[in-house]
Formats: sequence, structure tokens, C-alpha cells
Amino acid sequence: MSLEQLIEQCKKNDAQAQSQIYKLYASKLFSICLKYSRNYAEAEDNLQDAYVTIFKKISQFKGKGSFEGWLKRITINTALQCYRGVGVFDIVNEDQIEDVTVEVDEDQISIDFLLEIIQELPDRYRLVFNLYALDDYPHKEIAKMLDISVGTSKSNLARARQILKTKVEHYKANPNSRSL
Repeated sequence: MSLEQLIEQCKKNDAQAQSQIYKLYASKLFSICLKYSRNYAEAEDNLQDAYVTIFKKISQFKGKGSFEGWLKRITINTALQCYRGVGVFDIVNEDQIEDVTVEVDEDQISIDFLLEIIQELPDRYRLVFNLYALDDYPHKEIAKMLDISVGTSKSNLARARQILKTKVEHYKANPNSRSL
């Protein structure tokens, strides 16, 4: 059965089609949930909630654009729900933002280490960093998604980069301090 046929069957609440869609995209969507969740269990809950929303709103998918992109957007929005209105973001004057670049030598630092230190970031920094650096959202859209100002988005990104830069520099100076 083609993807288009699966989507049409899902619009009719066909459980087999829903199961196939789940199997096709669960691992990709779960990796997104992991990026935006505090831990593995929260990521599992977010994936479940995302699929509930996906199958509830699948009739809204009109075939314009990528189905996978539509799924990813719902998944990200679902994972971000638990942060909205909680006040996890620092509000900073835009003039205080300093641009930080993190140089990474792929031969010295593993992707596992990078993912681990990103996951260790405080929520407010991790969310903005992931949305901006990993998922290519502009600050204006991040601000709207997280109900924060553009300046807060920029400052949280700058702070995330600073923390990551410090951790990478520490790791480079002391490569045996972490066993990844």
C-alpha cells in the first residue's frame, strides 16, 4: 500500500493503516521527542501524545508538502507543550547577547558526547538550541512556538552555545575525563 493510500485509510480510522504509519515513522519521531524531552520516559509519553494528535488531525493533512515534515512539526509542538507557560526561559536584553561559535573536530569528539552535552543543557537552552541549530527554525518562529520574545530566543541560544563551548573545550583539554 502506498503512503497516500495509508494516509487515506488513516483518515477513515483504519487501525491497520495507523499501525503501519506508526511503524514507518516511530523511530524518527522518537528521536525528535528525545531532543525535546528531559528524559527517556518523557520522550515515550511525548511520542504517544504526538501519535494521538497525528491520528486525530490526519484529516487536516491535504497532501501539500511532506507528510514526514507534517509529522515532525506535530511531534515538536507536542513535546514543547509541557514547557509552555512554565517560565523556564530567561528574559534578557538583546544588547547583552554575544555570538559564540563552537568549533568541533570530529576526530576528537564523538557524536554521542555532543548529544549527551546537548541533553544536559537546562531546558530553556536545550529547546532553543535544538530548534535553531538542529531543526533550522528561525528565532521569530521559535519565539512564537515557545511564547517568548525573539531576544529571549537569541539570548538562550547564545547561552547554550557558551555552555557547549566550555564543555567541549574542557573535554579537549581533558579527553580522559569522560569515557564516551
